[in-house]
Amino acid sequence: MVEKNVMEEKEVVEAWDKITAQVIKDYPSLSKLVIVGIRSRGNILASRMVKEIKKETGADVPLGILDITLYRDDFTSVGPDPVVRETEIDFDINGKNVILVDDVLFTGRTIRAAMDALMDFGRPASIRLAVLIDRGERELPIQPDYISKKMAVNAGEIVEVKLKEIDGKEGVIATKQKLDKEEIAKS
Repeated sequence: MVEKNVMEEKEVVEAWDKITAQVIKDYPSLSKLVIVGIRSRGNILASRMVKEIKKETGADVPLGILDITLYRDDFTSVGPDPVVRETEIDFDINGKNVILVDDVLFTGRTIRAAMDALMDFGRPASIRLAVLIDRGERELPIQPDYISKKMAVNAGEIVEVKLKEIDGKEGVIATKQKLDKEEIAKS
């Protein structure tokens, strides 16, 4: 495997603070704003956003955590025992402006599933998407409203966001499998 460092810890923190500052600017009242993170790294980034909003404005913005396992369009192919974790949205989203948070936007299927799941909780006034990385190659017409980095990713490359709370370290890496001579000949 070949790893390429895309963002260092400092860059991740600065980028997310910049996105949070833009959210604050876009929603000066904050009274109808809620932040919902998609498990598992999206909810960490969402939590950071809520803490930064509190620090900058003093406002307590509700934080929700969304598990989309049962809403995936590939649910039956995930495996024999998919892990379904708890969704934690203990506030009303009707008429609220939802900032949906995820770490990496790729095909758009995760976000589609997240929007379906959110609709089971009510009818928000709006849903806007904040992501750390947009790696392109969409299969569905979904685009981020807030983004720190857009990157072109080659076939076979995987983009991984590492967060201290889960991984013990912070950063973004792109990993490409190294092809052996036989695989190169086939391609």
